[in-house]
Amino acid sequence: MIAIGCDHGGYKLKEEIKKFLDEKQIPYKDYGTYSEERTDFPIYAKEVAKAVSKKECEYGILICKTGFGMSIVANKYKGVRCAACYDESTAKQAKEHININVLALPAEYVSVSKAVSMIRLWLGSEFLQGRYLDRVHMINEIEEENMK
Repeated sequence: MIAIGCDHGGYKLKEEIKKFLDEKQIPYKDYGTYSEERTDFPIYAKEVAKAVSKKECEYGILICKTGFGMSIVANKYKGVRCAACYDESTAKQAKEHININVLALPAEYVSVSKAVSMIRLWLGSEFLQGRYLDRVHMINEIEEENMK
């Protein structure tokens, strides 16, 4: 299951992404926001990251204007590896090299079709293991040291 959340800047894109997920019969849980009324991104990033951290959802998608704030909040949660990606290549590499489990999308910089293409590539890509696994282990060790 995918946890999905946005602030007001990402609301329209989130609703379009949900249509794609519905078409592909990919289960998701919507953590809000539910309108374009101004709100604060940490509220929704926290809920999505918590769901992924607690393994209630395997993946998360966060959407705001830039993706930056959402990714910062999400990465405060143990077990969450979130990257703000701006194109298909970065989404694919983030999965292959870092095994991200939360994708942060910038609604201000990507079209609906580009966002859907990024999600498709991200979900369809495999973590490459090898030297990348060693790096993810290093990230996990740092997390253990600092998130007690």
